Amino acid sequence: MQHKTLINLVTGLTAFSLFVFALSMMLGGNDRYVQTALKFYYLDSAISDVLAAQLLGGFIVIISALLVSRQPAFKNASMWGLTAIALLFLVTLFSESRWIQSHGGFPVIGSGQGIIKYFALLPIAVYLFAREKFSTRAHLWFNFFPVAVVLLWIGGMKFLELEAKGIEPLVSNSPFMSWLYDLFSVQMASNLIGIYDIFFTALLGAAIFLRHKPLFVISALACGAVFVMTQTFLITTPGALSVSTLLTGTGQFVIKDIWFICNLLILHHLINQTTDSISAEIKSEQQSSMA
Repeated sequence: MQHKTLINLVTGLTAFSLFVFALSMMLGGNDRYVQTALKFYYLDSAISDVLAAQLLGGFIVIISALLVSRQPAFKNASMWGLTAIALLFLVTLFSESRWIQSHGGFPVIGSGQGIIKYFALLPIAVYLFAREKFSTRAHLWFNFFPVAVVLLWIGGMKFLELEAKGIEPLVSNSPFMSWLYDLFSVQMASNLIGIYDIFFTALLGAAIFLRHKPLFVISALACGAVFVMTQTFLITTPGALSVSTLLTGTGQFVIKDIWFICNLLILHHLINQTTDSISAEIKSEQQSSMA
């Protein structure tokens, strides 16, 4: 993939997902989402949920528009806007409401499952607008981190009964995954999904560390399949889409996985770049030794 094509694809996917998410927020697609953030920042008595959703959603729409414009004058605004969106929600992980207290709290994550997905926006912002300030190695690990966090953390949750039951509506209504319940119990199917997530995440990390291109392709495709599959849930899961708000809470949770697809696309480009460079160096050394 040409680098320009990569930049356009990552920019477009990020802007699209942010725009739909923000518009859904402004239309009242998930009031509790906004309420939790307001309560954490002690703003629940100062501003209404509706107004907060309008302001926050409007801000995200503006950032998505700046991303699409690709104007040099808006470079810093786009980068810091993406960073602000991510940090605004990530900080709320310090709230007890993000954890399932009945299971001991941290690290048993509840509503925070949707919040940790904002980690994906940070390396995207860095790569799009400040990639020259960091090495290829740094960008590799920057983009691997959010993929690993969400797959290992939420994958690990799959071994709990509450998570197994939580994903049941998604899996049972999916024409691609419902067969799991024909062969396994709800809990065993969830366990297998968790094992899949953890195994291929570990494999992806090993491939990046070793700069092993074939291993990377296998593991990246396997991890990418997770995030592509979740996008099909928007269509197959009843209630994920809404005529009045575009997305419901479920839909908002799912559409964020587009950001991890962007992380993987960046990783793919960087791995190709580094392995090609290594191959060129080896070839050069071989030619020098033969001379």
